[in-house]
Amino acid sequence: MILTALDYQKVESMGLYVHIPFCQRLCEFCPYCKQSYHREQADIYVESLLREIELVCAGQKRKTVTSLYFGGGSPALLIEHFDRIISTLQKYFNVTEGIGVELHPDDVTVETLRKLKEVGVSRISVGIQSFDEAILHKLGRVPLDVRRLFSALQEVSFDTVAMDFIFALEGQTFASVKSDIDTAFANGANHIALYPFIDFAFAKHGVRKMRQSAMKKLLYDIATYCESQGYLRDSIWTFGKPGVDKYSSMTRDNFLGFGCSAATLLSDQFKVNTFSPDAYADRINADTLPTALTIRFTRRQRMIYWLFWRLYTTRLVSSDFERVFGVPLQKMYGLELWLGCVFGLLKKEGEDYRLTVKGVFYFHHFEGYYTLAYIDRMWGIMRVTPFPAEMTL
Repeated sequence: MILTALDYQKVESMGLYVHIPFCQRLCEFCPYCKQSYHREQADIYVESLLREIELVCAGQKRKTVTSLYFGGGSPALLIEHFDRIISTLQKYFNVTEGIGVELHPDDVTVETLRKLKEVGVSRISVGIQSFDEAILHKLGRVPLDVRRLFSALQEVSFDTVAMDFIFALEGQTFASVKSDIDTAFANGANHIALYPFIDFAFAKHGVRKMRQSAMKKLLYDIATYCESQGYLRDSIWTFGKPGVDKYSSMTRDNFLGFGCSAATLLSDQFKVNTFSPDAYADRINADTLPTALTIRFTRRQRMIYWLFWRLYTTRLVSSDFERVFGVPLQKMYGLELWLGCVFGLLKKEGEDYRLTVKGVFYFHHFEGYYTLAYIDRMWGIMRVTPFPAEMTL
């Protein structure tokens, strides 16, 4: 029996995500679903991925979606398959806001970037982590070939060129982070992401994160500096030049995920695919979706999930909440929003709300608890059990 059971036609503001789990080298600090690249297994994975798209979408009318993002892993390892993957998705979806791809620095070559442009990619995000060789050494990364990287970015242009960095490592200084920011914007980036280091329980590395008080000061210094340079904050972690579309695969009301570990969020459910490429292929070959875990939301839970990711963008738009849920934001959460303003976490802007710098710090703090209580536990289980019977938080 073919199992689809994904009713996505009625949902609005939906994005697409495709996960490519293969890497040339595995970084121990990285928590995402990944494994070493082998050509034969990668070819099998692509065929399964294309079949999953058909399982979910066959027989459904073509739908307009906001965006398509490829994450990993190192998606460019499968660049020769991008045309087939994108063409298959375009049979069922009209993408209006462009296609984004995460890149390992080793993959930022003129040849690769040109191939990405040929298949319609308009946004790229390069996982730099740091230009500081001491920081890279701590993370187990090899030094960057910055001359090749910057030259390639100058040769081939994209609407959005984001660079990702890690901050809040023990011993890391503002001078080091500032240097990363300046180097990025001076050499092709028009958008940056500064992610706090998270020490996942299952990660095997010797990296330590800085104390909370030091992280708070560093976060304030980063925000103050970026604002002084005219960069606009468009999420708790990201800053961009004015007029540049941000690189963000998560801030959608709904999304469909394809591939190992990919998540799907619809109006009343959240599901995650298995982390095992072999188990993923077996399920697909049996004409069954590779879903490992599913959460059925109550209406209130779905509201809270929506609010969490909207606060991630630092801004709550009241009309968006009412459009999605059919009830005024003030009616549902007026008291909580008022208290947020009283404690200096939120600032009211007309009918909308924006996180203050203080609010951003405490969002970081809360997000850490969320990560350890939910993501760390879920990913830790699914890394060793392809289809767990249940997960208790």
